[in-house]
Amino acid sequence: MSGAEWLRVPVGIDASRWVTRGKSRDVLALVHTVTSGQRVLEAVEMIESDLRVQVTFSRAPDTFSMGVDEFLRSVRGVVLPWEQASRERFDLALTASYGSLHMVHAPIVLMPHGAGYGKSVSTAGPPQVYGLDAQRLLHNGEVLPAALVLSHEHQRDVLRRQCPEALDVAVVAGDPCYDRMVASLPRRDDYRAALGVTAGERLVVVTSTWGLDSLFARFEDLLPRLLEQLGGQGFRVAAMLHPAAWSAHGVRQVEAWLADCRDAGLVLVGPGFDWRAAVVAADDVIADHGSVGVYAAALGTPVLLADAAMAAVLGDGSAQELLRRSAPRLALDRPVAPQLEAAARGAPDLAGPVRDRLTSCPGRSAAELRRAVYRLLDLPEPGRHRALTPVEAVRW
Repeated sequence: MSGAEWLRVPVGIDASRWVTRGKSRDVLALVHTVTSGQRVLEAVEMIESDLRVQVTFSRAPDTFSMGVDEFLRSVRGVVLPWEQASRERFDLALTASYGSLHMVHAPIVLMPHGAGYGKSVSTAGPPQVYGLDAQRLLHNGEVLPAALVLSHEHQRDVLRRQCPEALDVAVVAGDPCYDRMVASLPRRDDYRAALGVTAGERLVVVTSTWGLDSLFARFEDLLPRLLEQLGGQGFRVAAMLHPAAWSAHGVRQVEAWLADCRDAGLVLVGPGFDWRAAVVAADDVIADHGSVGVYAAALGTPVLLADAAMAAVLGDGSAQELLRRSAPRLALDRPVAPQLEAAARGAPDLAGPVRDRLTSCPGRSAAELRRAVYRLLDLPEPGRHRALTPVEAVRW
């Protein structure tokens, strides 16, 4: 939105001349990527019905910003140009990414945009947990967020080791994404229908994160092999790529790369389909080191890992580390169907431990996050709150 005309309403020096409701707290929702935008939107939905709050959105600068404009159009909120958003003052800012936060003039609530904090980041010294490191949480020695949202108590220990300056702003609020997926389970049949899965078919979702260590990069023949082995046997195979993969290469190119597979029956979960709905719909998940496998396992869905190295995953008690140690590996030199059956037998035993590593307060994330937000807004919480609603399968 570079060069876009500044808006005079609902924020700005003379906005009071044009608004219909006044005396509201101004909240800025920063959307760097589609993935982070989805997490921010969950926080927005906790407060936007409050008559004392006005929420505006802005697309913050990011390498993987493709699809953000479509996402923001689907949100139907007021979208400020970044040049304006970075110069106005707000009562609060919500974000699930780290870029350009030093330019924001507001107390910042910073949330993770994946399954907690389970990825490593390269440093001059020992590897550190991404998102809990001083490089991202400090600017000129000052802590950037006013509230750093943690999904689990054990992340305080990581923060104490990597960026103790941020301990005072840490808030353990659980995982709103997991809680929302649990709330979406009653709509499982609707999600399966939206993906074209018929009654009696077993849906295998193959999920890939982004980058050269991802499943899509490392296992080029996996999808054709699955379609060859499982096609016509009562299975449907779906492929779901991280939004950053779509952003980096473009929708047309990704669809072209997978055209033969789609002709052979592959269901391609596009960037406009809510990935949470696809995971809820799945009977089995084949995953790499991304967050999707963690969420699937926590829901009790059988997970096979197609990434033997998983070098990007750190220990530190994360759900990712537990999944790496405990979930079965996909053996490409053996028939897949028996491996799916074996994973299904072990899934119930894995679900509880993964969930317990993923969130310290299952079912309570909305309440904990809302409490932190209203504290920073200096407003009493309203007496009634909207219940968690199931996700919609198609976002745009």
